[in-house]
Amino acid sequence: MSRPLYHLARLLCLSLLCLPLTATAAGPAVKLDRAPININDKESLQRGARVFVNYCLSCHSASYMRYTRLTDLGLTEAQIKDNLLFAAEKPGETMTIAMRARDAKEWFGATPPDLTVITRSRGPDWVYTYLRTFYRDDSRPTGWNNLVFDKVGMPHVLHELQGHLVPVMREVIGEDGKPHTVVERLQLAKAGKMTLTEYDALIGDLVNYMTWMGEPAKAQRMRTGVAVVLFLSLFFVVAFYLKKEFWRDVH
Repeated sequence: MSRPLYHLARLLCLSLLCLPLTATAAGPAVKLDRAPININDKESLQRGARVFVNYCLSCHSASYMRYTRLTDLGLTEAQIKDNLLFAAEKPGETMTIAMRARDAKEWFGATPPDLTVITRSRGPDWVYTYLRTFYRDDSRPTGWNNLVFDKVGMPHVLHELQGHLVPVMREVIGEDGKPHTVVERLQLAKAGKMTLTEYDALIGDLVNYMTWMGEPAKAQRMRTGVAVVLFLSLFFVVAFYLKKEFWRDVH
């Protein structure tokens, strides 16, 4: 390789190594809370599916998910039809909504995103923290803002459950040397139907379900992977001693 090409390749490798550092530096300023994800907890997934259908599916679709897939959570088609099938007629349909994208953009300023793979895109911790950090902000059109997503256009549809959080502000000196007012923490100003602990548990179930929904076959794939690894380990032991037996006279 010629010297100019060598230096070019070296520069390219260094640039690629720096990409993760750049992504980390550009990450959210808010510390994300750890989401209680356990895709093997079917009771949690069932509760999360109920919350998703009742509160999220009115504005957000999950167009890559079929209702019949919920049978993997231990539900029968009759249970799905009686308790979860509000936006469709048959269990085989996908989780779409009746609201048109044009109307949604006019009402909310942007079309609500499809939520099928939102946790794979944003991460479960981001979604979990986001849904728990809405606070009152009269300067916003909806009256709500969010710690994770500043100037968010989505209203807090779960405020009756969580209650009204208000920000406690403080001044900090920014990198420019000037004082800036930031949100130090959120405090409860008006109680909801749930305690904050109960609400956090509900959001945990919801995010757990959304994580499962983004990749429903993951749990089965992991179980299959473990079985394959155990089989190969056992086969390796058998093959090793079989090889020793075949080659015993040679060695």
